[in-house]
Amino acid sequence: METTLDNNVKNKLATWNHPYKVAKEFSKRTAYFSMEFALHQGLKTYSGGLGFLAGSHMRSVYDLKQNVIGVGILWKYGYYDQNRNRDQTLRVDFVEKNYSFLEDSGLEVEVRVNNNYQVKVRALVLKPEVFGSAPIYFLTTDVEGNDFLSRSITNNLYDSNQETRVAQSIVLGIGGAKIIEALGGADVYHLNEGHALPAFYYLQNQGSKAQMAFTTHTPERAGNVENNAYYLNNLGFFGERFSDEQVRQKMTNGDNVNHTVAALRFAGTANAVSKLHAVVAANMWKDFSGTAKIIPITNAQNLLFWQDDEVKKAWKKKDAKSFVKRKKELKKSLFEEVLEQTGKIFDPEVLTIVWARRFAEYKRADLLLRDLNRLEELLSNSERPVQIIWAGKPYPTDGYAIDVFNRLVNYTKYRPNLAVLTGYEIELSQKLKKGSDVWLNTPRITREASGTSGMSAAFNGSVNLSTDDGWIPEFAQDEKNCFVLPAIDFNLPTHQQDYIDSNNLYDILIEKILPTFYDKPNEWNKIVFKAIDDVVPEFTSERMAKQYYKELYLQEK
Repeated sequence: METTLDNNVKNKLATWNHPYKVAKEFSKRTAYFSMEFALHQGLKTYSGGLGFLAGSHMRSVYDLKQNVIGVGILWKYGYYDQNRNRDQTLRVDFVEKNYSFLEDSGLEVEVRVNNNYQVKVRALVLKPEVFGSAPIYFLTTDVEGNDFLSRSITNNLYDSNQETRVAQSIVLGIGGAKIIEALGGADVYHLNEGHALPAFYYLQNQGSKAQMAFTTHTPERAGNVENNAYYLNNLGFFGERFSDEQVRQKMTNGDNVNHTVAALRFAGTANAVSKLHAVVAANMWKDFSGTAKIIPITNAQNLLFWQDDEVKKAWKKKDAKSFVKRKKELKKSLFEEVLEQTGKIFDPEVLTIVWARRFAEYKRADLLLRDLNRLEELLSNSERPVQIIWAGKPYPTDGYAIDVFNRLVNYTKYRPNLAVLTGYEIELSQKLKKGSDVWLNTPRITREASGTSGMSAAFNGSVNLSTDDGWIPEFAQDEKNCFVLPAIDFNLPTHQQDYIDSNNLYDILIEKILPTFYDKPNEWNKIVFKAIDDVVPEFTSERMAKQYYKELYLQEK
């Protein structure tokens, strides 16, 4: 099918809709493919960290005047709306989303999914001036002319049906590549994780000479998607239908395709998302030939979007009095949400700890509940009181994660200084990062590729308390800009790791953090300001966006 292009928008699309003159050093035309983009509370096209990263990246593209556009999917029901059952436990709701600020680009292409060769994919554009980001083309199959199954492909982010997930990759990868072709093509096609892998197959089939770049996020083999090659071929994953013999010649890992390995073989340049992750990833894939070298480009967050202006002023002047005053105001704002959701009144004078992120098993949301006697000792200290808040979205069909969430709800329900909040999206994330004193991060070592929530928390004077994983080894100066749990052997059985880490966590809270916060406020404020000094600009997406151009886009295979 010929690409449909409205003549009224053709000229604007040819310039990728940038409202600025592209900076000379960032002129290479780059298309950035991501399953998620988190740009604003009112645009539900993300589930968590991957989206927060992509959103910050696209904001810095705008700030730096880079020649980049985003390609994503317009999820009809978003990820899901996180609400409560009558007993306050988790309820998953899917509610249709509509966005009047997205404009029909006039672009429509067709892709093959299974035996349907004419699945229509339409692109709606988010213009840069709406949220201050790169232009982003959001793809949807919910268009007139598609049958019911085709229209449902873009219903739910990370749909639980495997065939639908493959179809989503085809829409993002091949549909997105065709949209980019209609916009005049790109010099670089950058896949943020392997979801859009079909784009690389499609470009290869078209004989494209464009550079391919790839970012891997998952630091363990089991978390990297692998599918049967013949199954993918039948669904249209490779952009055209190959014979079984051709599949055998083209595919890797026997009869299966490991999406990460395939992307690394296509890519001219590739990166991991922290220095530690680069080491882990290189070791994971060292036995596979023909893969791109994996360099570290550590994830980051957009400072202008995430940092509170008054905190910034206090930090710049090293004005502890103004910082403390503003922090209490921000805590009061957060505590209004606590009161609204839980009926509890928190005290802005009390040390407030927040654990907030995706409820994955390895992140250990319930590590503080590992020893209830020690936890009760912590909670009952009237001289040095604490308040703890949990928030985050479990995957909607992950029974284990939902059980952990509900266990926390039931444990905290009648305790006045504990709370579990729902609706963990951009708006609540900002309140938590600005209103917390301590940002708790508890992944098992080597399991967190990067993690970025602690960066934007540190922007706002929240002190990280973390295991030494992801981005933390690049940042941490223990007891100077954060608090770090002692290193342990990550090869130990998980229950032993949890036992050791939980004991160290209680020790640090009781013996170090609480005495410093309450008895040595000047020392605490030094840690706060030192953390902001060390996180800015090294862990801002301005640095990251520049590094992508220098080390990923301007390099050739």
